[in-house]
Amino acid sequence: MTKQQIHTVEEVLKNCLRKKFQNYKPEPASMPFHTRLLGKDRLALYSFIHSLNTNFGTAIFEPVALSLAQKNFKVAQSQMKAGTQISEGAHQVIQEIMDSLATAESTPNKSKEIEAIRKVCRKGKMKQVKPTRVDVWVESNTGEIFLFDIKTAKPNAGGFKEFKRTLLEWVAAVLAEGPKAKVNTIIAIPYNPYEPQPYNRWTMRGMLDLENELKVADEFWDFLGGKGTYNNLLDIFERVGIELRPEIDKYFSRFSTKS
Repeated sequence: MTKQQIHTVEEVLKNCLRKKFQNYKPEPASMPFHTRLLGKDRLALYSFIHSLNTNFGTAIFEPVALSLAQKNFKVAQSQMKAGTQISEGAHQVIQEIMDSLATAESTPNKSKEIEAIRKVCRKGKMKQVKPTRVDVWVESNTGEIFLFDIKTAKPNAGGFKEFKRTLLEWVAAVLAEGPKAKVNTIIAIPYNPYEPQPYNRWTMRGMLDLENELKVADEFWDFLGGKGTYNNLLDIFERVGIELRPEIDKYFSRFSTKS
């Protein structure tokens, strides 16, 4: 990581936390037993962390990913539309793929799925669509496109069916505009909550092509920023946390039971 990238990540973190402090209002729910057992300040901290988690992806992970990718890719953008149209033929192929995977008649094979969609990407009537926005869109110097959907560290296993459909629809939308495009659509998990054990991928195996549709922790960050980026990011987060510790303690002191 360059000094400029490190500085950018640090500023993203600081600004995110300070903005959260300014705008955050703890839930007014009364929890008398929890309060007396744990303390008002600890409950406030728990509530704050829970609230922060809900927008960690858009407030922190996306801008950090964008900063890293801008150094190493020709194009790097966030919250982009994959396209506005999908052909009737592509709709049909996507549904056939989904049905086949859901009934375990086939196993995920992203390269074959992409080529099946490519063959019909402009077949039949073109339908206007509003697919889920791409969290991070990058394009290499050779024109290869990578579209990332950033998910929480422990996504609901039942949601992978919809994740898969989104990835396939992105492919169809991109190919509708450029049938020869080399496109990759990927689920990104920012960190591994099971460390030091490997990430628990088995729940996704029947729906995602794990080699080509999933990047976890260092696989994702090192892809965007180069080898060692993931560990560098952890160090940056730690440094910023230490630097802001007085501000954090001061903020939560207002919730002290003694106050």
